Amino acid sequence: MQGFAYPRPMDEAPFVAVDVPLLGHERHKNWAKVVDSVDTNKSSGWAYDGAFVSVGGIQDVPVGSVLLVYGEKGSRANPQILARVYTVNADSTLTHEAEAKGKAWARTLRDPIERCLGMERDTPDLSYLSDEMLADEMRARGWKVERP
Repeated sequence: MQGFAYPRPMDEAPFVAVDVPLLGHERHKNWAKVVDSVDTNKSSGWAYDGAFVSVGGIQDVPVGSVLLVYGEKGSRANPQILARVYTVNADSTLTHEAEAKGKAWARTLRDPIERCLGMERDTPDLSYLSDEMLADEMRARGWKVERP
């Protein structure tokens, strides 16, 4: 039985397991964030509000969310910055939306992230899921489910 440790409201997107990429070298800064909103008064990485998730492995992320991934390569004195923006798909894949390199990465990605956050999201296609899996998800959210 697949379930969740806590019930979620019905209007909250389902979570899927995605492989969050490691863009930089492990000894440098690497992080990822599920972006909820953008503060347009800021042009640094602090402009992005949301929850951090670990990079370089599988993480549970809401379907349709915007994922910002940051990594550094090269020397500590002169790191090469790479940041990418993805949207999370219902089939646990990531769609690459934008990319920026260098110290201006945060401002460069601000407009593409705002576009992604403003996109109308289609209702995810759940037809490939079994009835049992859907019923388990509903029960995990606190619903009473009976077969018709």
